[in-house]
Amino acid sequence: MNWQLLPQFAITGLLNGGPIALIALGIVLIFKSSEIFNFAQGQMLLIGTMATWWFASPEGMGLPLPLAILAALGVSILLGLAIERFTLRPMTGQPLLSIILMTLALSQFLQGLTILIFGTVQRNFPVIFEVTNPYKITLPFQYNGNPIIVILKQNLVWSFIIAMVCVLVLWVFFQYTNTGLAMRATAEDHETAQSVGIRINRVFGISWAIAGIIANIGGILIATASGLDLSLPVVVLAAFPAVLLGGLESIPGAVVGGLVIGLAQGLVGLPNNDFFLGPEMAQAVRNSAEIVPYIILLVVLLFRPDGLFGQKRIERI
Repeated sequence: MNWQLLPQFAITGLLNGGPIALIALGIVLIFKSSEIFNFAQGQMLLIGTMATWWFASPEGMGLPLPLAILAALGVSILLGLAIERFTLRPMTGQPLLSIILMTLALSQFLQGLTILIFGTVQRNFPVIFEVTNPYKITLPFQYNGNPIIVILKQNLVWSFIIAMVCVLVLWVFFQYTNTGLAMRATAEDHETAQSVGIRINRVFGISWAIAGIIANIGGILIATASGLDLSLPVVVLAAFPAVLLGGLESIPGAVVGGLVIGLAQGLVGLPNNDFFLGPEMAQAVRNSAEIVPYIILLVVLLFRPDGLFGQKRIERI
């Protein structure tokens, strides 16, 4: 084990977990408000990010980047509202399996719509953060008499900071605004919320609009580092286990789950793991970082079926 590289890979993985946590938060938000697991979150992310590129690119509108992001967020809001109003609201009262199949079909429809509008060519996403001058941090301890220096890309650091700021803003929104309180009440009990005058259809629409915003921001943060193409929704494959790991209805759980998944994916890339796993197994682990979140998920669910922060519901008859 190369202990000198351990902090580098651990911190990098943790920072990568920031956008994953944000995307997972969007999935939890939908489930809390409407009890729908949104399998189309990745495609909502893709359309919002593609819209950002189009508004900012000379091939599209050529707007300044801040205006392009605002315009794309508007598109994401409209997309979320349209999905809730025209595809899911008519499914009210239908079996859960039918609604799940609807979100799966919706994901394929949105993927095809993206190809139809934007094509399949990889795009160069506008540069938001400086990439040539990484941050160098000297840690307050040494290894074999040598200082341990962690080198972090600026886009990685700022993506994490922005993701956590978004999480904080959402927490404040839920705790201290009337709309946020209405959404929390609806999440607890639809019938009771409706009986006290809360318009739950309006709450559902707002939830999907916010989920669209979250998906767009998450997509932008990831595209700044990895580029923009049709494979962008794959990142949601890491967000799904983050959601289940933390608990389907837990907002703090989604954040913790995303950070844990990012940290785990960072650590499996650590070279010289042969000491613990043997050379063949260590190489296999490094080549399969994508399945690590699901391995962690399986282990946790064996002992905590409701996730780390999930709560069991007891129904009285």
